[in-house]
Amino acid sequence: MAAMFLFSGIMSPGLVRRSAPPLCCNAARPEGDKLSARLQPANRQHRPPAEKPLMSTTAPAGTTQPRKLIAQLALGAVLIASWEAAAVWLVDPFFIGRPSAIAVRLWDVFVHGDMWNHTGVTLLHSVVGLVLSLAIGVPIGILFAAKRSVADTVEPYFLGFYSLPRVALAPLFILWFGIGSVSKIMMAFSMVVFIVILNTHEGLRGVDRDLVDMLKTMRASKFYVLRKVLLPSIVPWIFASVRVGIGLALVGAVIGELLGANRGLGWYVEYSAGRVDITGVFAGLAVLAVLGMTLNEIVKAIESRVTEGRY
Repeated sequence: MAAMFLFSGIMSPGLVRRSAPPLCCNAARPEGDKLSARLQPANRQHRPPAEKPLMSTTAPAGTTQPRKLIAQLALGAVLIASWEAAAVWLVDPFFIGRPSAIAVRLWDVFVHGDMWNHTGVTLLHSVVGLVLSLAIGVPIGILFAAKRSVADTVEPYFLGFYSLPRVALAPLFILWFGIGSVSKIMMAFSMVVFIVILNTHEGLRGVDRDLVDMLKTMRASKFYVLRKVLLPSIVPWIFASVRVGIGLALVGAVIGELLGANRGLGWYVEYSAGRVDITGVFAGLAVLAVLGMTLNEIVKAIESRVTEGRY
């Protein structure tokens, strides 16, 4: 009986709940918690800081454009000052002109002369030729990309016409289209259209074919694929053609005006050269340079607006 009573007392729930935990667990757990609590703040205090990059890859949005403009103006001032110094101390101004004399001439011809008229005529010829090259060159580039057999057949003749010097074609354009504005527009058009066709063709060759095939399996129409996939993919290529074509269009218009015209910047340069007026020649060239830079900045602004968040 005593043995049974002792066995039942040991196995009773009350005695089990009142039994103490093992000595090893009761001693190790509080000491371990205190030790970890002491070490964690120390680890946080002595943790080495993250390394910073040597060069910042981004710049504040409000400071990029002013810095860029200041750098460009500073470079222009250095170039003009070097030119003026060379004309004063190194080279006869008869050969290279002087920026100060060119500035005085520009003020005179813009305020009291007809330089605005000459600038407007050359700008009209260049812009119309550039737009016409886009209107004709982009569809031809799309056709070459869509019809490989057509591109292979036309390619030798296309490259042959592209290699012809435009200066040699200028007399023919004047003979075919007359001495008026049409010949200058066609000259600017011939300078740019080949660039547009080649860039459009190369842009379409880089389109993801898997995306086009997926749309075709979903029974998308050809016009839908063209509008949603093909045309958006060649937008950067078209803008690149325009930026390159601005200078070429100006060159084509000026070549046409040099050979036969009675107005325009090309005519003004030719007229000044015939009078051995170096200052007048550089004045016309300076207007052409400023016109090209202005048109390029306009195209860049339009490109950034159109491609914002897409490319």
